Amino acid sequence: MSPSTSTSRDTRPTTGAEAHTEAGAGTTSATATATAATAGSASRASTPEPPPPPSAGDAPAPLTPGTLRTIVRDLAERPEEWIHHVRLSTEDRWYRRLTADDDHEVWLISWLPGQSTGFHDHGGSRGAFTVALGELEELSLGGPEQGLLIRRVPAGTARAFGPEYVHDVRNTAVGPAVTLHAYSPPLSSMAHYDLRAGGLVRTSEEGPEQW
Repeated sequence: MSPSTSTSRDTRPTTGAEAHTEAGAGTTSATATATAATAGSASRASTPEPPPPPSAGDAPAPLTPGTLRTIVRDLAERPEEWIHHVRLSTEDRWYRRLTADDDHEVWLISWLPGQSTGFHDHGGSRGAFTVALGELEELSLGGPEQGLLIRRVPAGTARAFGPEYVHDVRNTAVGPAVTLHAYSPPLSSMAHYDLRAGGLVRTSEEGPEQW
């Protein structure tokens, strides 16, 4: 036999306030749930989206002049990688691009006596060059008190420069010379200048289609 269960019923009268609370309990609970859900949606909507990742097509940051100097110096010590490309031209300097990466390029140039670049810039690229064989001379403008600077650049010497640099490089020696040059970003243009009494005057510009 199962134990008997007695149920006690509350027979107290219900007040209006109590009746309203009991009748609206389910509605109040549903309203609270809906309010919480709405608040959660609003909170999620107000949270800013993270920025998109960089596009694969974005240009890489340019290399520093110091890094470019290291590149040409290291390459000059491995002549087996470039010496078989060297050619000499009596018409003008001979050149060949050895490396073409997204962030830099490397050029091989040969010079016969008397050949020169003339004053030129590098289209906003940073650069460096080293003389692997022979000897060159570099001309550039210093400050107002320095005027024209002339540097001898013998074999084993490396020069590095920033994006605004203008210079003239020439072979004033009696024998040929070979140099290695690195630019970052790769060259997109080069402007040429004449040195006149008042300073450098821009005379022309060339692009990759002319190299």
